[in-house]
Amino acid sequence: MKILCVGRNYADHAKELNNAVPDAPVIFMKPDTAILKPGDDFYIPDFSQNIHYECEIVYRIRREGKNIQSPFAFSYLDGIGLGIDFTARDLQDEAKKKGLPWTLAKSFNYSAPISEFHPVQQYPNHKDIKFELYVNGELRQQGHTAQMLFDIESLLVFISRYFHLKTGDLIYTGTPAGVGQVHPGDHLQGFLEGEKMLDLHVR
Repeated sequence: MKILCVGRNYADHAKELNNAVPDAPVIFMKPDTAILKPGDDFYIPDFSQNIHYECEIVYRIRREGKNIQSPFAFSYLDGIGLGIDFTARDLQDEAKKKGLPWTLAKSFNYSAPISEFHPVQQYPNHKDIKFELYVNGELRQQGHTAQMLFDIESLLVFISRYFHLKTGDLIYTGTPAGVGQVHPGDHLQGFLEGEKMLDLHVR
């Protein structure tokens, strides 16, 4: 199982980090060791002083596919949920200054908390799904799939040109504006269409 992540897929998030808005999907990967299962706590690693939360809609792949064509894209999906792309922002900023990959900043152990999944059929319009992240009861992020620069259909077409997708692979679709640092004791709660999907404590 692999985790494919989309960077800068919301224009407002790209702008808040002073990044250019991309004209093609920005793709990076996390290993399966990045997964943090539902109910587990997140422990801030000792190699970073600035871990940021980034709440995202996550899709799960149903069957193998490569060079997927747009009319058949949704037949490759079986689940939708919420995830957090934890980012060591200090490591990422340093890597960007040097023109180096983001791997250490994005792909460390347990950097990808994930919720349980609902069937994709539960959401008939994938361009009209909203989600929110609360930190300690305060609304920090609000996202809507209509705001994505690249929707899930176009992402499947693009990604499958380069990567053979396999059953159980996950696609983290990008985060809206409002990202910020986490601290020990923080409580993160994520909602998909008003239903709580993520409930995570930071240690």
